[in-house]
Amino acid sequence: MPLIRTAEEVKTLVASCKFPPQGTRGFGSPFAVQTFDPVPSLTEYLEQANDSVTIMVQIETREALEAVEEIARLVDVLFIGPFDLGNNIGHPILNGVVKPELHAAIHRTLKAANAAGKKCGIYATSGEQAREYAEKGFHMISAATDVTALQTVMAQTMSLATSGGSARGTA
Repeated sequence: MPLIRTAEEVKTLVASCKFPPQGTRGFGSPFAVQTFDPVPSLTEYLEQANDSVTIMVQIETREALEAVEEIARLVDVLFIGPFDLGNNIGHPILNGVVKPELHAAIHRTLKAANAAGKKCGIYATSGEQAREYAEKGFHMISAATDVTALQTVMAQTMSLATSGGSARGTA
């Protein structure tokens, strides 16, 4: 869930994702059950469904950062949106520069996840930055988006196609 702000919002989210007695989720239909292999009975599904749901929230607001320790205890994964978080706390990433205040917010979020025994993820803008985050102990790192990866590959392909370079005769 992106752009959460408070622990109360997260409690509502968790309740809506879990079946009673842990939550308020309605059974709806058997479509979710049919995606398992082998397909469990409806009773088997209900007995294990709550433990199978992974709840991840994005820490991207000042309010969520201020409550991050409590939020970490409520969910499975904290995921940092560094651009939105930086903007929201008044320290935007400009020209690729991450200010010390944003670094501190990122560290606080990772520390909160670890203290709660949960996982922490973050968005990275490059493979190099992803490696740095991995070395810092992040569990999940988004190193590229489908759009940016496609743009990069297309730019490389078009560059080769229009340069008359050494790619000839490989077909």
